[in-house]
Amino acid sequence: MELVDADAHVNPAPTFWDDYLPKKFAGRGPKFVPGGPDDKNDWMEFEGNRKPINLLSAVSGQGKNFRPTGKMELLRAGNWEPASRLADMDRDGVTTAVMYGGGPLGTADNDLYLASFDAYNHWLADFCSHDPRRLVGAAYLPMQDVDHSIAMVRDAAGRGLKAINIPAFPQSGAITTGGFGAQVLALTGDPDGPRQYDDAEFDPFWKVCVDNDVAVTIHLGARMARPGQFKFLPNMVMSKLCMAEPIAIMVFGGVFDRFPELRFGAIESGSGWVAFVAEYMDNIYDNQRHWLQLELAMKPSEYFDRNIYTSFIRDPVGIANRRLPGGRNMMWSTDYPHSETTWPESKKVMDWQFEGVPEEEMRPIVQHNARRFYGLN
Repeated sequence: MELVDADAHVNPAPTFWDDYLPKKFAGRGPKFVPGGPDDKNDWMEFEGNRKPINLLSAVSGQGKNFRPTGKMELLRAGNWEPASRLADMDRDGVTTAVMYGGGPLGTADNDLYLASFDAYNHWLADFCSHDPRRLVGAAYLPMQDVDHSIAMVRDAAGRGLKAINIPAFPQSGAITTGGFGAQVLALTGDPDGPRQYDDAEFDPFWKVCVDNDVAVTIHLGARMARPGQFKFLPNMVMSKLCMAEPIAIMVFGGVFDRFPELRFGAIESGSGWVAFVAEYMDNIYDNQRHWLQLELAMKPSEYFDRNIYTSFIRDPVGIANRRLPGGRNMMWSTDYPHSETTWPESKKVMDWQFEGVPEEEMRPIVQHNARRFYGLN
């Protein structure tokens, strides 16, 4: 059976910034510094800070006793080298994989911050051009300024990228502090900010996404989990469930009524919670819409089956809920090469997850839904 991985990842070689940042930022990207014989880590230096190479986003091949930091020799070339990536996909039985990754740079210079999105997206387009049938790219966009984001959608589509990943909430403005916080904003945005995606301000953006036939994705809600953070595992749990919030904002805000062809995906979200959320949103809409003077064209759960997609790695509960409201558009993934990945035993994990599921009900989840969502032939 052909397998389409709806959520895989790339990690560009740490030297790529010098090749892809605009000339006016020459020399300002991060620098790779090899560790010495007695060092446990290789290093990245950027804007006066020195940090060990992060391996948590690239653990494939290390086994379950992986290290969160270490040396480049522990990374598989499939992170950044297309031919090696295709070989790793072949080993796992994957026909096509959709690549996420990102950036941006953790800098307080907003111009450099924005340029780093473009640098990554252009690198990704070159990576996928090695075999566009099998390697599919998702561009990363900031959401500081709608017109700027619209231009980036058009650029991404013109380069053959099939999706754009946006922060779960709009950003409130230009970056003012660098470091880890600047990178977090690229995924979470500002949940408590004055701008929300159901505002009319964003309607031209949704229209351009529909007109260019690109899927729109989020990869987190208002919470994220990263090494060194307080309560890492609880944050991992909430990083999935919090994706319901931006979805609810867009449903109740009428975005999918105004743009019925918009495809919106909560990626790496898991799918088991969707049936509850879809049902609960139906109930509260029915009970509360009168005093709120809210009138949608459909029940909230129906938008889940028309516009909203989710992806999972291990989620037998989601698979069991496939016939419930919100179950139509779930997508399977490997999460290669992150710490939750099933590579290189994805088929073994699939056999466990899909035990007893008829092939005609399995095929949409592992193939057809992702092809529909990403607009793949």
